[in-house]
Order: sequence, then C-alpha cells, then structure tokens
Amino acid sequence: MTDGIALVDILRRLETEALAAVAKASETSMLEAVRVEYLGRREGKVSSVLQGLGTLPVETRPRVGAEANRVKRSLAEALERKSGELLAGAGDTPSPVDLTLPGRRPWTGARHPVTLVVDEICAIFHDLGFTRVRGPEVENEWYNFVALNTPTDHPAADEQDTLYLEASDLLLRSHTSPVQVRTMERHEPPIRVVAPGWVYRRDSYDPTHTPVFLQVEGLAVDDGITFVDLKATLGEFARRFFGEGAKLRFRPSFFPFTEPSAEVDVKRMVTRADGVRVESDWLEIMGAGMVDPAVLANVGCDPERHTGWAFGMGPGRIAMLRYDVPDLRMFFESDMRFLAQMGAR
Repeated sequence: MTDGIALVDILRRLETEALAAVAKASETSMLEAVRVEYLGRREGKVSSVLQGLGTLPVETRPRVGAEANRVKRSLAEALERKSGELLAGAGDTPSPVDLTLPGRRPWTGARHPVTLVVDEICAIFHDLGFTRVRGPEVENEWYNFVALNTPTDHPAADEQDTLYLEASDLLLRSHTSPVQVRTMERHEPPIRVVAPGWVYRRDSYDPTHTPVFLQVEGLAVDDGITFVDLKATLGEFARRFFGEGAKLRFRPSFFPFTEPSAEVDVKRMVTRADGVRVESDWLEIMGAGMVDPAVLANVGCDPERHTGWAFGMGPGRIAMLRYDVPDLRMFFESDMRFLAQMGAR
C-alpha cells in the first residue's frame, strides 16, 4: 500500500510541475517541449512512473492507474487550451519573420551559354545531314599531327604550343581534327560528321584566348565534293545561326591539312541602340578548306576518287557574338549572375 501511495504522490507532484510549465510557455515550441518532457511515450516523466506499475501489489494497481489516467487527461487538456491561446494571440504578436518580404524563388540550373551554342551548331548541321561524333582528348602525335599532314618539326607541334604528358609521347589534343582522322579510318565515304569537344593549347589567358576551350569541326568526304559545296553549306549555316541577311567572306589562308584553305568571316544584321537594323563589321569565325589529298591517303581513302572539305570554329567566340560578351574569360569565371542571364535567354 505504501508503494502505491508514493506513486500517487509522485504523479500529483508531476502534474503540478507540468501545469506550471504549461502556463509559462510563450511559444508553441516551448509547449511541445513540455508535452514531450511529461507525456512522451518513452522518456516522459509520467510514462516513467507508470513503468513501475507492474511491481505493485494487485490491490493497489487500480488506484494508481486511475490517478495516472486523470493526470494524463489533465495535462492533455491544459496543453490543448494553451495551444489555442497561443495560436489565437499569434495575430497580435509581431512575427519574428518579415512576411512583407517578397518570396525567394528556388535556384534552378541552366546550360552554359557556350554549351547552348555548341548544341545549336550541331543541331543545324544535323539538319544538313551531319552526324555528331566525339573522340579521346588524350592523343598521340600520329592523330594530332602526322596523319593531318603536319610534320613533328612543324611549329604547331612544338612544346610551346602543345601540352605533352610527362615521360610519354601522348599529348592533350590541340584541336578536334583527330576525330576526323579516326572517323575516316573507321568508315568508308560518304562521310558527314561534326565533332565538338575540348582542346588544349599553351595559349595566354586573356579576353580572346584561353588555354582550354571548346572547338567544333566538321568534315564531309564523298565522290566529287567541291569548294562550292563547302561555301553553300557554310552559307546555309550562317543564315540559320546568325539570321537572314548574314553574309560570309572567304579569304585565302594556309592550313597543313587543307588545300586550298580559307579564313571565313561573317557580317551580321545587328540592332543599334536607336533600334535601327544595320550590318556589322566583318568578323572572323572559322577556318575551312578542301581536305589535303595527303590526309586522305594517310587514312586509306583514295584521293583520286574521293574529295572532301573541313572547317573548324571556336564556339566560345561565336557565343561572344551571340550574347554580346566582351571578354572570353567571363565564360570561365563561374559567376552565377552572368551564367543565369545567358542560360535563360
């Protein structure tokens, strides 16, 4: 009987403590803490007292159990009343959060502006019958230079321009032209491919150069392909990418792997600050030319039967034109304010 009386006294004392804590609670979080402390299923103080119920004599258990149920109901009712009071008074109490501030939209990612340009270029050439291909970024001298009619003593093969791997004849490709070589080795003409990818050179890091950049090259090999086909294809690309009114200009140039070769300039229609549409200046966008017969012979194509043409452009510089960006380095600085603007256009 004594143990039963002691438990009843403990339950009443806990009730008094809990009711006082409920009365002092000024926030719903404080009220929840009181509930857990006294009525929590595992570690609540009232629940802990009831764990000793099984050790009491049979005749005292009903009295203690009844008292325990009464205390639980008393605390539950007090908690509910206090919760209602706090919620009712919330409108009169200044909120710690300024509800007048505009909501913050969740940040969402966007494709990089240069990636957008690469994908658009490849999509245009896909419509013209070209397949998108890729190749390894680590190459050897054969694919990067020799097969492309560039002797190893050529200035472009010098270590000052090319990044060689230590204690190895391997190098980081300096253009995506090795993809063209690998494609011609694996497939018989007709071939029409476009090859985007990262290339690496020992260039300075300035507004118009970076040591790592994306390049897009194209290749067409078939019976009877001529320079006229090259000009027509690139002209259609310019019209679709830069818009109606875009013009191309071909200037004689030299590349070891094409003959004849040309630098290709574009003149676009742009809108001045006063809203008037005018022609831009001529801007160089790519190099191009007819595939050198020696390159065709190196990959097993019969230069007496097959001809081809190729081009190469830097989509980073194309993106500078598209988005009116003055400095190529801005594409590499990971400024989310800049990239979000470009990716959302």
